[in-house]
Amino acid sequence: MADEDWAAEVDEQERQISGQVNQMNISNTTAPTEQKKAEDNDTSPVVAAEASFLAKVLRNKLVQNKNEVEVQRNDPSSPLHSVKSFEELPLSEQLRRGVYDMGFNTPSKIQETALPMLLADPPNNMIAQSQSGTGKTAAFVLSMLSRVDATQNFTQVICLSPTYELALQTGQVAEKMSKFCPEIKIGYAVRGERVSPGHKVTDHILFATPGTMLDWIFRHKAVDPRKIKMFVLDEADVMIAIQGHQDQSIRIHKKLTKDCQMLLFSATYDDEVMKFANTVVPDPIVIRLRREEESLDNIKQFYVVCRDQEDKQQALSNMYAVLSIGQCIVFCQTRKSASWLATKMTAEGHSVALLSGEITVEQRLAVLNRFRDGKEKLLITTNVCARGIDVEQVTVVVNYDMPVEPTGKPDFETYLHRIGRTGRFGKNGIAVNFIDGSRSMNIMKKIEEHFGRKISLLETNDVEELEKLN
Repeated sequence: MADEDWAAEVDEQERQISGQVNQMNISNTTAPTEQKKAEDNDTSPVVAAEASFLAKVLRNKLVQNKNEVEVQRNDPSSPLHSVKSFEELPLSEQLRRGVYDMGFNTPSKIQETALPMLLADPPNNMIAQSQSGTGKTAAFVLSMLSRVDATQNFTQVICLSPTYELALQTGQVAEKMSKFCPEIKIGYAVRGERVSPGHKVTDHILFATPGTMLDWIFRHKAVDPRKIKMFVLDEADVMIAIQGHQDQSIRIHKKLTKDCQMLLFSATYDDEVMKFANTVVPDPIVIRLRREEESLDNIKQFYVVCRDQEDKQQALSNMYAVLSIGQCIVFCQTRKSASWLATKMTAEGHSVALLSGEITVEQRLAVLNRFRDGKEKLLITTNVCARGIDVEQVTVVVNYDMPVEPTGKPDFETYLHRIGRTGRFGKNGIAVNFIDGSRSMNIMKKIEEHFGRKISLLETNDVEELEKLN
């Protein structure tokens, strides 16, 4: 295959992935049935990538996490050094200024522990797990910038992300952080970027997607993998869910030297992620940040028995007519039901915002900002909004469809995150589950049993019952 054919193929593969992530111009008339089903469900790997990108954008300031960091080391007897300020770290004054300029005044929990190990000499390999908004991106970006020798004009650090959008987002963090280090050159090995035959890339750090990076190393030989000091795999849980990315990452990894520092970051920590991590990260220090536990103590949980979609929509209307609702989030399982419900509620005169995977990330941010500003009172969404959206005025969350895993089992974690959108900031909240058959009733009963919290029956056509909730 000619170089231009190879490049075109890589570009097309990554454009397809990115296109799926952005969910633009979907043709419902020509798509096969199974594809349409996948596109209508916001739980596919590409939507996971999209949600990850959205979480990074929404939570672009350091989030304080009070939970503890767990560290696993080959030598547990060696002292564990942590820091409480960026002044304690071996950083150049220019980098430290960049960190402060971004509004990072003190290290987050994961940064306190990870940064001393990441910046140590000799370098440590690391596998780190923590959810979005905990400062892990800033931690590894700061480490990448610290490893660069700006007097050497060749690529020294590679950061692989699963999608074009995520690569650009992480690169932008590096550009901001290196604001006072103009000598550090940052580049992108993503779709659309070309290298001329015989050209050697001089960018010190490359933010890349696996296919293009593979192309630049193997076909164009524009980057010498033997000169790479640090290799970072970001969003590993999303990376291994996208076909081909896992194999491409491993192929790149095999060309690196044994003394290259390997870092892997992931929001989850399941067996599949760890199997992949152990393939590419030898003798790692493993850091895990315990998830913030959502408290159910201040959330009253109810269920409403409904016959069908129309009955569910009527129940929501009845609630809205009686309850003193600040703002409300309604979770649907599919885009189709979310779109149908938004149309119905808008026709009744409600101010409705619709959020699902079929609009671009930029459009989604605009919708969320309007909702946060109170311009719409009712947000109808799929699981893309289940985590990390903190709006103080949200008093009611409705599970229009009960959350289930692809296997049909109850999705306990999604349920927890969904109803955790209310009762924020120490306030009381209400969660209402719409039950439209024996299947959804069984799912709710299992959720009730799992969390050990009673979910009470609510009659939405009983005005007196509804008024008691106010």
